[in-house]
Amino acid sequence: MCGICGVYEYENKHSVSRDLLPEMLAAIRHRGPDDQGTYFCHNLAIGMRRLSIIDLVSGQQPITNEDGRVIVVFNGEIYNYKELRHNLGQRGHIFATASDTEVIVHLYEDLGEECVNELRGMFSFALWDTRQQRLLLARDRLGIKPLYFSNVDGCLVFGSEIKALLQHPQVQARLSLEGLSSFLSLRYIPAPQTMFAGIASLPPGHTLSCDRYGTKVKCYWDLSFTSVHMPQNCNEQEYAEQLEELLQEVIRLHLMSDVPFGAFLSGGVDSSTVVALMSHILEMPVRTFSVGFEGSGSFSELPYARLVANRYHSDHHEVLMTPTDFVEVAERVIWHLDQPIGDMAEVANYLVSELAARHVKMVLTGEGGDELFAGYARYSGDRLSAISNLIPRPARNLAAKVSTRLPGMRRQKLAIYALSQPHEAGRFANWFALFNPDLKRELLTREAKDQLNGWSAEEMFASYLERTDAKDRLNRMLYVDTKLWLADDLLLRGDKMSMAASLEARVPLLDHKLVEFAAALPPHLKLKGLQRKYLLKKVARRWLPNEIIDRRKKGFPTPLSMWFRKETLPFVRDILSVDAMRRRGLFNPRYVETLLEQHVAGTADFGLQLWALLGVELWHRVFVDANSRRFQAPCNPVIS
Repeated sequence: MCGICGVYEYENKHSVSRDLLPEMLAAIRHRGPDDQGTYFCHNLAIGMRRLSIIDLVSGQQPITNEDGRVIVVFNGEIYNYKELRHNLGQRGHIFATASDTEVIVHLYEDLGEECVNELRGMFSFALWDTRQQRLLLARDRLGIKPLYFSNVDGCLVFGSEIKALLQHPQVQARLSLEGLSSFLSLRYIPAPQTMFAGIASLPPGHTLSCDRYGTKVKCYWDLSFTSVHMPQNCNEQEYAEQLEELLQEVIRLHLMSDVPFGAFLSGGVDSSTVVALMSHILEMPVRTFSVGFEGSGSFSELPYARLVANRYHSDHHEVLMTPTDFVEVAERVIWHLDQPIGDMAEVANYLVSELAARHVKMVLTGEGGDELFAGYARYSGDRLSAISNLIPRPARNLAAKVSTRLPGMRRQKLAIYALSQPHEAGRFANWFALFNPDLKRELLTREAKDQLNGWSAEEMFASYLERTDAKDRLNRMLYVDTKLWLADDLLLRGDKMSMAASLEARVPLLDHKLVEFAAALPPHLKLKGLQRKYLLKKVARRWLPNEIIDRRKKGFPTPLSMWFRKETLPFVRDILSVDAMRRRGLFNPRYVETLLEQHVAGTADFGLQLWALLGVELWHRVFVDANSRRFQAPCNPVIS
């Protein structure tokens, strides 16, 4: 892993230990050449381990301005840094490196905290202003790069990874029941919550400033669905031309690199479009990487990936995930994630990152297209809410309760429960729940429920819906998914799993210019009738075969549910044993055993729920139970 970390003692109660920062840097593991360095002043220690992608020679961090009074450590990439560097040079700034990092200190000199508004890229950074004695932390608009912090006894401890913060003697690994409750409802833990009590995640599009007076968190960017900056009275073809131009622009920007690069290729519309555009831009074959599953049958999407790879003559590589791989790396994956995510693609994402890292140092991915252009089934399914609202509420509630007891039909049951909710926030929160409120009450022990005091995900969704300027039902749904699901599930998983392999993963579809363009599009160009991602598919059809454009979306299917019934069942039974559940005291052992029995018998598909519960137990073992081991990575073997 790579990232930033540091300690700022804003109350100056005692001096910074120069032995502490190296321990925090050591917790941010990285295999291979990197920029690394430390900076100390009388009350601040910051450090950096960064995977070198741009300016491999002179880009060592920390980096300062001309007089050394502004210091920055930075994780990520600034894609418009050459343009910014040119403009800053014309205003008299002198550069000592060719690194994108250095533009940040000079921008700060001119603009102060507003410098973040000029940056086009993915980033988390820590900047120290010696004149103002102020620390500034910042995270990119969409949350591509993570950043965590904790206030402890007059110290602000921060880092790109939670495990780095845990090296501080006053930051303890303790469970946050609110974070656990969010995870059980949503599959992820939304910022600023984490699974750790006392440790917060800086939300996307936010800065945190800290000085002797304390800390202040500020939002500098939000997603707007108004068409203020869009050309008016465009027809469909004109919108398509603008989208095509933007796609080509963002791919070109994201190809900026001084190291070998490639692309993840799933065979879906988004990643296939990225590969197609890369192939048109580059003079050499694109290196592509895909993951499949041993004996997976209908789960494999490798034939679609091969179809695109063959069309563009890419240098294609594949890895097959086996049940043995899952057992061997599951604990390691949780360690790299810092906290569990209820997403069965995590292990596969880790293995394909390991594969790619043997050939390249950077990949482009297709993440974000579904949230920009309405690619999930729930976007079209939510239209049924108008019909559902015509049904008397007692009948809807009864249907929801009965559906949870029916065998199979996981997606259908989620839809029935979501559509039964009387309010928009409850409907959106339950479209992709792990455990809906009724099931969560059965899962949790009485002691855990008493401590939660009735916290619900619906309240959090309601707070986000109050902020958005979106009026249309579809855009309101896209807003919460972009702010929550995308940032705290998909992007977090992608960053952690790629960085675990010392691989940088870039997400060109989430360039904020493209995101803002997509948000302002008329809703019918995203979801037209029942056709999802309408405009993106219209544009991509000129580059991709119909088999890719028109095939049914599968997401990222994995055979874990099938493996949990057979090959990996002993592993699951061991981790989720009755004794283990009783010792932990969070989950009702009988209910967990019932989930497992029904899953094994094939009367229900609880694979996702079981993987989530596995994640919680493994997280406790790796972080809480292992507190005395100083958070060393599990010694599971990695594929060769």
